[in-house]
Amino acid sequence: MHQKILVVEDEEFIRSGLQECLEMEDYVVQVAEDGEEALLKADEFQPNLVLLDVMMPKRNGFEVCRILRKKYPNIIIIMLTAKGEEASKITGLNTGADDYVTKPFSTLELLARINAFFRKAALQAENSASTDEIAEFEGINLNFKKYEASKNGEPLDLNTREFQILRLFWQRKGEVLPREDLMQLIDSSSNSRTIDNYIVRIRQKIEDDPDRPRLILSIRGMGYKLDV
Repeated sequence: MHQKILVVEDEEFIRSGLQECLEMEDYVVQVAEDGEEALLKADEFQPNLVLLDVMMPKRNGFEVCRILRKKYPNIIIIMLTAKGEEASKITGLNTGADDYVTKPFSTLELLARINAFFRKAALQAENSASTDEIAEFEGINLNFKKYEASKNGEPLDLNTREFQILRLFWQRKGEVLPREDLMQLIDSSSNSRTIDNYIVRIRQKIEDDPDRPRLILSIRGMGYKLDV
């Protein structure tokens, strides 16, 4: 999937030049020429990265940056500042920008910075996905990809449904899981008693004392919580 970049620049020559350059690198590009158009395009286009000029009509780059960062925490924002505007660089970083490039800038340098940010984002996503496949707590080791489990080095005999339930607990650890969420995970015909039976069996396998559980807690009137 091609990465999407929004170029926000009021100078037509720079705007069109950046668009052409980025499209040659196989990025999907849209442009905006003022701050208000930038916010509208960001909502419609959902870019992965924004090249954002500081001095623009209607809304300046700092204001746009602040709004984008609040609405889209994971978006990459690189601000374009005029040479010698040290205060603008500091303000940009303080309002949520990830980086800044000073005009006039080298296109090759800008591309290198953009590519570096996308490599970093891909690596973080890969690490996050890998982390979601492994759970380790209180001597318990669960590999949801391989369906392997152990406790203090000894194998645990968990069936597929028990793995699925534990995975949901792990993904939402510390949260109270309503019984309804667990019912949906199992099947539409399951009921509260079915869930309770699964929890009993899982506790028997992972808790030191299933009658006095410390890991999977019952929250009266609400559901269950993985407390790790």
